[in-house]
Amino acid sequence: VRLQASGGGLVQAGGSLRLSCAASGRTFSSVTMGWFRQAPGKEREFVAAIGRIGLFTYYADSVKGRFTISRDNAKNTAYLQMNSLKPEDTALYYCAADTGPWRGTLNPDYWGQGTLVTVSS
Repeated sequence: VRLQASGGGLVQAGGSLRLSCAASGRTFSSVTMGWFRQAPGKEREFVAAIGRIGLFTYYADSVKGRFTISRDNAKNTAYLQMNSLKPEDTALYYCAADTGPWRGTLNPDYWGQGTLVTVSS
């Protein structure tokens, strides 16, 4: 699976951004999709995941209620709608695909390149 993330940018605190992750090379509906992020000087952390046909979603506590993950299998694309952004959301955001069954955590087999989100205070 090849993943191409886009949609990052600079936004003021309280603003919104929508990230997209376009996939190719494998049946998109056969993979669980997710997003991770890595802030400067910190380890990469899980943000959100969505099941193969979108029946379940799962979020890190830090983004619950503010971020929404979705997917459009007809367009081979996953999305991350980010609202009420905070300066601490500043990070490089990566999309990822997990070909295995969902076991409560995302274990990516494929990664996209990062897209930078910067939230100014």
